[in-house]
Amino acid sequence: MAQLNPQPKKITEEFFPDPELQINTPAFQKKKGFTDYEEMMTYLNDLQNKHADLMSISFIGESQKGKKIPMVKLAKQGVKDPVRVWLMGGLHGNEPGGTESLFFLIENLLEDETHAHLLDRLSLAIVPMANIDGYERHMRDAVNGLDLNRDQTKFSNPESIALKEAFNAFNPEVALDLHEYNAFRKHYSKLGTFGITTPYDAMFLYTGNLNVPENMRKFTDEVFVEKARRSLNQHYLRHHPYFSTTEHLGEIQLRQGATSPRSSATSFALTNCVSTLVEVRGVKLGRSSFKRRVYSAYLVSRSFLQTAYEEEEQLRAQIARANLNRDEAVIESKRAVYEDTIDVLDLDSREIIPFAIKVRDGLQLTATKKRVRPFAYVIPQGEEAILKRLRILGLELHELNATLSVDLDAYEVTEYQQDAEKFEDIKIQNVKCEMRNVKATLASGDFILLMDQQRANLAIELLEPEAKNGFVAYEVVPTEMGASLPYYRCTQTDAFESIKKMINHD
Repeated sequence: MAQLNPQPKKITEEFFPDPELQINTPAFQKKKGFTDYEEMMTYLNDLQNKHADLMSISFIGESQKGKKIPMVKLAKQGVKDPVRVWLMGGLHGNEPGGTESLFFLIENLLEDETHAHLLDRLSLAIVPMANIDGYERHMRDAVNGLDLNRDQTKFSNPESIALKEAFNAFNPEVALDLHEYNAFRKHYSKLGTFGITTPYDAMFLYTGNLNVPENMRKFTDEVFVEKARRSLNQHYLRHHPYFSTTEHLGEIQLRQGATSPRSSATSFALTNCVSTLVEVRGVKLGRSSFKRRVYSAYLVSRSFLQTAYEEEEQLRAQIARANLNRDEAVIESKRAVYEDTIDVLDLDSREIIPFAIKVRDGLQLTATKKRVRPFAYVIPQGEEAILKRLRILGLELHELNATLSVDLDAYEVTEYQQDAEKFEDIKIQNVKCEMRNVKATLASGDFILLMDQQRANLAIELLEPEAKNGFVAYEVVPTEMGASLPYYRCTQTDAFESIKKMINHD
């Protein structure tokens, strides 16, 4: 699909020239367009035939148009307990730079001896074209019009389910999701004399969500992202933490950092792995600076692999520490708001200049509401909408093997409001709840979600009803004013000990 390129050729040549290097992936074998599905499969199959000892291809599911979604695994035989790294591109179909960079990465790992050592310690799972139908139409969304990177809690798309199940089966310790961003947002036309554009080749979106253990948030930023920044610096490429624009009380402001479990940066991080989403400057630019975009994403990916290789011991120590975290559940939080300066490319003067603007920073959150972390959540049998999604997310559920009467905390809806307009095909519910202690009679076959498991922090974001992207907000759990929610929290030691004696552990 043809696109209007908003960037003049002179701007491209002066500020975003392509690097002098050879890239032999499919898109660079033609003058127009990007790698399509058939070209991808031919390319990947050829590499697999040449490197069958290191590379395998499997299919993790199908797109809504019936095309099989390939996942490439790269691993050396005989390597004991390698660090598992997940890489994904093309979740938004109009962002081809990430996909092409993964082809370049695969080829270099297999055929460039300077990178061969990485597979001595690493095992990689790579999904280069996650949204095949959108990619072939050069559309951001899936073919049904829904955004796959807004679908990691409600699971409205088969692609989302396939990706999450493959992610959980692989159980990565490091995860990287490659995207491209729009450097000509509509708000930018109102800034400066005749508008501005963003000059950053790559922007890093990592989570500030307070239910991700603090040590993992710091380790991600200070070790993995920091080394990627240095790599980009060495190649004279610009970078910044990712931001988007918003309008607040008539003022254009920046929103920085990830907080929402509906998208990959936070969803992956809530499983206690190092997780980052990288946005390369490219949406709506057609083939302009395409080699530069691909190389930027490739350098970040290669840096993450090198860091995983070098920091294996520290990485696993940080994950082990995070798995022991028992901090309070953060229910609501607020962003820090402050004045800052970013670099912008002024379209009038054609200079990169400092620009003062207010920032709403999701990397600096303050908790405004907390609840004691439960020992477990209790979900009655029959609540299939909840149970299905918890299983997709890789959360382990245990069945009660006998009837039991115990003291539990129930949620009572004390405030309720539902949006009038639909978002991603749902009308979001906004609630406040109070906790009531009840004597609950649980039946054999009811389900227990223990909160000492690796992915338990996902449960907080999904089951606490005030969570902005949880099951209540997204109508997975329909409710109303005065209602009691159909599941419970277990916070009392005696009740928890009674429950543990009555659950099946197979």
